Amino acid sequence: MPRAESISLQQARRQALSAQGFGARTPRAAIKAGHVAQTIERLGVVQIDSVNALVRSHYLPVFSRLGDYPQPLLERIAWGPKRSRKLFEYWGHEASLLPLDLYPLMRWRMCRAARGEGIYGQLARFGRERQDVIQRVLQAVREQGALGAGSLSTREERAGPWWDWSEEKHALEWLFAAGEVTVAGRRGFERLYDLPERVIPAELLALELDEAEAQRGLLLRAATALGVATEKDLRDYYRFTPADCRARLAELVENGDLLELRVQGWDKPAYCPGEPKTQRRIEASALLSPFDSLVWDRDRTERLFDFRYRLEIYTPEHKRVYGYYVLPFLHHERLAARIDLRAERAHSRLAVHAVHEEQRGLDEEGLHALAVQLRKLADWLGLAHIQLNCTRVGGVRLRGVL
Repeated sequence: MPRAESISLQQARRQALSAQGFGARTPRAAIKAGHVAQTIERLGVVQIDSVNALVRSHYLPVFSRLGDYPQPLLERIAWGPKRSRKLFEYWGHEASLLPLDLYPLMRWRMCRAARGEGIYGQLARFGRERQDVIQRVLQAVREQGALGAGSLSTREERAGPWWDWSEEKHALEWLFAAGEVTVAGRRGFERLYDLPERVIPAELLALELDEAEAQRGLLLRAATALGVATEKDLRDYYRFTPADCRARLAELVENGDLLELRVQGWDKPAYCPGEPKTQRRIEASALLSPFDSLVWDRDRTERLFDFRYRLEIYTPEHKRVYGYYVLPFLHHERLAARIDLRAERAHSRLAVHAVHEEQRGLDEEGLHALAVQLRKLADWLGLAHIQLNCTRVGGVRLRGVL
């Protein structure tokens, strides 16, 4: 067996950044829906999260790569009229927006969910024991069209956390996981569910792939989006089980669809689609969502960037090291700082609660780039002011250029 090709860590970092859309040319004219769709097509998945300390997380990856774009463009291709849609919602990485062409590649996961596999135990048990509720809710969706759980609930009190869901909410979530309903739109942040044939193009619903073929397709998409990745990195992108990932990965390598290689300093083999390319220096600056696909795998982030990153939302305040909602700052080829940000909409301001520079710090050009990104972010969010609430060294240095 030939020896695996080796690449430097710098090459791996550049390949990963390029694959994730950093350093690419941004549109010179006004950003259109097609630009947004192409960005998400390149990523293959955008994670949805309910935290709204700054903006809902699924809006941020496009901003990080394209800059100031109208948020309704994303809403149109995700939840607009059927003819405008380019995305659908499903369990991709976590709750996710995915390009429409991946719908047939997710059907195997829906079939497993219908059998109670790969979903929460409580939801699987509900699917086994409460088909009466599930069929009643499905019939309501057939007859009434796009519905939210709140409009179906027979409970007088408002539902609490997920373990306190109403029966109707459980039924809708089971139907969604099993592919019997899909998300037609959102009312605020509430999902509205409808039948797939009213939302997904007929040709995609009719396309049937066997499980192995669909899984190979997803792994290839993950490899393309990551640029260079270990087996665990690939597995994490679309949340494969270890057994499924190993089997499909072996087939892709054997077929020549993925190339095995070694990355300097990594103790596991890596894989890339085709021969690794010699990448030019990545000249990009961006604030990243904590749920951005560049950084959501914390182990990979540490391997690629020597940047140990943990989200501290659920950490008690007195135990937090960096802050409540901290965005990594990408500057050229480094994650050079962490910025704790909040959108204070009532006061029309972007509050900067902390600036933590990494060991190498930011030079004057880097500080200026950060200031530019903060100004762009405030403008994009419609916030008139930027307020620095930090007095530590990073905040003091930033104050001088804002």
